[in-house]
Amino acid sequence: MHYESYWGLKVSPFENVPDSKFYFPSQKHEEGFQRLVYGVEARKGSVLLTGEVGCGKTTLSRLFVLHLAQEQYDIALIANPSMDEQDFQGEILYQFGVKAVGNKLEQLHQLNEHLLDNFRRGKESVLIIDEAQTIKDDVVFEELRLLLNFQLNDRFLITLILLGQPELNARINAIEPFAQRVATRFHLPAFDLEETIRYMEFRLKLAGVGERQIFSRAAVALLFMNSKGVPRVINTLADLSLLSGFLEKKPQVDVDIVTRVIGDFALGGQARAAH
Repeated sequence: MHYESYWGLKVSPFENVPDSKFYFPSQKHEEGFQRLVYGVEARKGSVLLTGEVGCGKTTLSRLFVLHLAQEQYDIALIANPSMDEQDFQGEILYQFGVKAVGNKLEQLHQLNEHLLDNFRRGKESVLIIDEAQTIKDDVVFEELRLLLNFQLNDRFLITLILLGQPELNARINAIEPFAQRVATRFHLPAFDLEETIRYMEFRLKLAGVGERQIFSRAAVALLFMNSKGVPRVINTLADLSLLSGFLEKKPQVDVDIVTRVIGDFALGGQARAAH
């Protein structure tokens, strides 16, 4: 038996999956989203979005993809870019629905023709690379830079969107020709306390909580301190706290429950007392 019915919930509110319907439109997330949209709609060529692990980059990118009309955009998404140069180029073609044939030069010609064909049909080409900090070789970054040479006199034929952890900035900055081609950058921070409160309330409401206050204010504050405002860690701690409260048949998730969860699963080191 799961805890949802005990707390009066229809679904689990804190799953760690990039479900766009649970996207929380914080000010920073909305700014990041709008920068992605601007980069594509204004054909800026290249956009970089970074954030700490678990801060919602992937969820944001999935929402962004859903925002782009299929009839207007041809989108290639590479979720695991840790491959060598040749495989990477083939993966780009595959994600665009093109079967890679021939050597590297022939594949570049294939890609160029595909981008030109999209242009002729009035479609925009978008390449999204998630977890871009895992790219193994800087040669791949050079290949990505060269993709931006696919352009006409007045516009790029492709928009490149890079998503990754903060160290991605340093890697790109170390390759000056590529760094100069990145038109816009944005860093997605963790939540502060008030954003954490609103985030949890938002998810609980979507899950069907109604007017019930499942988490005490002090429990949320303790949860925030030990998650450091990182959404993925908030989800983990909140989910386990709901489970523990259900197993103990508590009327509310309080500080004691959150403290035990943090201690039992070591998901924040030694729990700090809420003030």
